[in-house]
Amino acid sequence: MKEDNRSIQFVTRNKGKFDEAARVALDYGIRLSQVKLAKYEMQADDLRKIAIVSAEHALRELGASRILTEDAGLFIESLDGFPGPYSSYVYGTLGVGGILKLLEKIRKREAYFACVVAYCCADYTKCFEGVVNGRISLRPRGGQGFGFDPIFIPDQGDGATFAEMGINQKNRFSHRALAFSKFCIWSNSHYAK
Repeated sequence: MKEDNRSIQFVTRNKGKFDEAARVALDYGIRLSQVKLAKYEMQADDLRKIAIVSAEHALRELGASRILTEDAGLFIESLDGFPGPYSSYVYGTLGVGGILKLLEKIRKREAYFACVVAYCCADYTKCFEGVVNGRISLRPRGGQGFGFDPIFIPDQGDGATFAEMGINQKNRFSHRALAFSKFCIWSNSHYAK
């Protein structure tokens, strides 16, 4: 039986990440299916390394022929890139309020979100990266999105935080949409339709 190259499993327990990625993939004719396997996430200072190890682990655990994983982080320049690859942990422990408290007396609020999508098959693992520059707001704004979306304002937008944007608007600017777009373009050129 021939494998469907237009469909691929994306390992994430985060429905928001899945919805954003699936919307991007559909624009390229690719269907993502969400796999809620507990993602193996090593602690490292490098998103790329974390995404690769997670993808290779998921491929083995699922016995799949190919898989996608993703790792992302918020890097705040005045905090020397903190929380970076530890963003999920920091969000769970300090939250948005904790980050704003750390920045309370800091005027320089430049930051960027980075995302690494790892595609893994039996023969190799390939990564696709996306970065969006912006700044941290003075207070949380908006009720959409997840994680640090209420305090991140992308440079290319209209001054709204990611949490003030719907998925379609956020996907015009986001690190995740950029990384998944790169994957989809590669996949469409690599696999025959």
